[in-house]
Amino acid sequence: MEAKIINTNIEDYGISPFTETTTPSDLIQGRITAVHRERYEVVCQHGELGARLKSGIYYSEAANERFPTVGDYVLLQYNPGGDSLIVQTGERRSSFSRSDYSGHGVGFVKNILEQMVAANFDYVFIMASLNYDFNMKRIERYLTMAWQSGAQPVIVLTKSDLSDQVIQQVQQVREIAVGADVFAISSKTGDGLDELNSYLQPRKTIVFLGSSGVGKSSLVNALAGEGIMKVADIREDDSKGRHTTTHRQLTLLNNGVMIIDTPGMRELGLWDADSGISETFSDVEALFHQCKFSDCKHEREPGCAVRQSIESDTLSGDRWQRYLQLKKENLFVTNKTAYLREKDKWHKLTVINKRKK
Repeated sequence: MEAKIINTNIEDYGISPFTETTTPSDLIQGRITAVHRERYEVVCQHGELGARLKSGIYYSEAANERFPTVGDYVLLQYNPGGDSLIVQTGERRSSFSRSDYSGHGVGFVKNILEQMVAANFDYVFIMASLNYDFNMKRIERYLTMAWQSGAQPVIVLTKSDLSDQVIQQVQQVREIAVGADVFAISSKTGDGLDELNSYLQPRKTIVFLGSSGVGKSSLVNALAGEGIMKVADIREDDSKGRHTTTHRQLTLLNNGVMIIDTPGMRELGLWDADSGISETFSDVEALFHQCKFSDCKHEREPGCAVRQSIESDTLSGDRWQRYLQLKKENLFVTNKTAYLREKDKWHKLTVINKRKK
């Protein structure tokens, strides 16, 4: 891939993390804009070019350099006649990763790997459609990982033109999204798009997360004012869409904001998400401090604030169960041995709750 000249100031891409140290004279700074398996697209002072990892740094037995992902800042050995070589990955101010385990088939999982999705973004747009595919459980999962990333989550409910219960759905999401703005928009009609303007600032990076067919590409096109991403129709029978984004990609819009679009991810495995769970379920964990006993297991202990809240309907039993499920999954991913020790306890608690219903 020959370098493609771009008509923009390279600083518009936020390239600055290496300025505090001395960059070797034979290296240049760049930012990853797309990942294609073992090949990368990078923007730098020479334009947009293709690059590969330098094997001696990333693939040797002694290698400890992190593999870059979309949004990462890197140092390159520039090659005007072919692929340049990536020799260093910069520090990340935020990052979004997932495990290749998504909560299914626990007994068959032997190795769990981290999959880095994007890095160095300011906001996470969690996108969920207001059609038949509206799923609160999935929104909570995305919200957990968004808080874990270190960036500010924003929930964008798309396709408001297809729902006659927009107000109720927005309120339903706001009840579980403490600390995050919630917007209902329609890329087709333009409704609600202006409300996103406070986040659409030059040199800010936004990562879009959501399952296929949720309207990520349509929103990018609406914000750009042009069709820069392919859009596919959803299936009418189940409101699910096809994957129109086939790889992760960073795009600089005319207004100066950068968008990282990701392939639709219906299943999202947690990765070391303790703090993200605590942020998403802050209302639940606040009850722990109100229990009579500091070591309360929230099962049958007297004076348990969690059980009292569920019985009085101030805490949804379903929300409590979703909290337990995410904690259980995260425990398994971060410490499989500890998970197996706790397995019987989780099973017992599930049985007790089912008997009470």
